[in-house]
Amino acid sequence: MDPSLSLTRLIGRMLWRGLGAEARGTKLLKRNLSPTQLLQYKQHRHFDVIGGQTGKRYRIRPGTSLNIDEYDAEGGKVTSWCFAPEGYLATGDVMLAQKFALELFEDDALAVAYRVRLPSRRSFRF
Repeated sequence: MDPSLSLTRLIGRMLWRGLGAEARGTKLLKRNLSPTQLLQYKQHRHFDVIGGQTGKRYRIRPGTSLNIDEYDAEGGKVTSWCFAPEGYLATGDVMLAQKFALELFEDDALAVAYRVRLPSRRSFRF
């Protein structure tokens, strides 16, 4: 047997499994979104979550890091957050974990999250 053929098959299997995991993760995510969140996700590839303790609004975008934005009552972006479960997971699985964490354990999730502070709007005045 040609060694390059077996290597090609191995790489093909690894890619197939990885793509399958992403598809399954996205499917699981969609099944666990509210109707409003699912519509948002289908139209814009992101969805909003209301924090379970504070009632703040967060937007989860596709990704596994720095993909959560916090918005104020007027709809202005306040800050970005980064937290995710440990290990290598499909993007949909990470987004679902982030959704549940913000809805159910908001304070605990943000306590371990990395926060990206945005410059205040006042700093842009001329």
